[in-house]
Amino acid sequence: GTEGQQEILAQIKLSLSRHGLRCSMVTAETFYHEVFAASPAAEAPEIRQYAAWRLKNTVDIAHELGAQFTVYWPGSLGYYVQGAIEETQTLRWYADALNAATTHDIEVAQRKNRPVLKHCLEAKPFEPQAEILLPTSDAMLAFIASGLLRHPEMVGLNPEYLHELMWGGAPRAALARALVAGKLWHFDVNDGYRLKHDVDIGVGLVNPLDWLNVLVLLRSHGYNGPFNLDYKPPRTTSNHGVFAVSFPSAVDRFITLWEMAGEVLEDPVLREAIAALKAGAGVKADGDGAGIFQANKDLLTLHELIAHRMVQILLGLHRGRTYSI
Repeated sequence: GTEGQQEILAQIKLSLSRHGLRCSMVTAETFYHEVFAASPAAEAPEIRQYAAWRLKNTVDIAHELGAQFTVYWPGSLGYYVQGAIEETQTLRWYADALNAATTHDIEVAQRKNRPVLKHCLEAKPFEPQAEILLPTSDAMLAFIASGLLRHPEMVGLNPEYLHELMWGGAPRAALARALVAGKLWHFDVNDGYRLKHDVDIGVGLVNPLDWLNVLVLLRSHGYNGPFNLDYKPPRTTSNHGVFAVSFPSAVDRFITLWEMAGEVLEDPVLREAIAALKAGAGVKADGDGAGIFQANKDLLTLHELIAHRMVQILLGLHRGRTYSI
């Protein structure tokens, strides 16, 4: 918002052009600066007005750079001590900021003859507040559907794999709920461990089988949104290690898992097992629960067969394929 903003944007556009790249997403900083210590939806109206201005300025930057997405992380939306805030009012104030951004987006898009942006919320269960008001993608889906947003059709999700895993949830299930709601628009890819801090390990290094299942889900539903690499190479690595090893190997693992997900969807063994499960035993649903169970109990073994077959594909044991970089 300073006089230097246009100069900075000109430098970014020049760099993008020089390297044959395009800007896909921009994000708004409403959490790190000390002015947001009480969140962008703090009690003080001037803080909320400043936060709304930052979001609108981010919309301007997105259109200037030709982006399609904005991502917002309301990590400081919460509290350290109970009773310090009134949660319903805080959520209403946060909705006001998003409403300012989407309304401004409509005006800018019309003026520039561009489509409106996709405004994506990113959930994170822990930190920086002790209690987070929108800690998970499910909480954000409820917020989007709450009636507080002026343009809920313009607001969706940017889940992060590890953020969904951290609190003990299943990332694939969270993505499935977002798909059902039509709100999976952007996806941050990395890896890590349950009930730990935000380690942001490269995709597939911790949970390759889970990642294969995630990509099977996304491929089977025709997901065509961005995948955003959101991970940190080991802290001791050199610049050479980052760009010659960490980045290309992370991309290679992702592409390999994406291709394997395609193999899963076409695999004849898995297709036959899934078809058998969906067909059932073919007995009448006449109210005899015990009889229906007896007819179907052997089919449940196919669940384990499906998992085994996916491990075979992952390890290359189904036809001599090796999983390596």
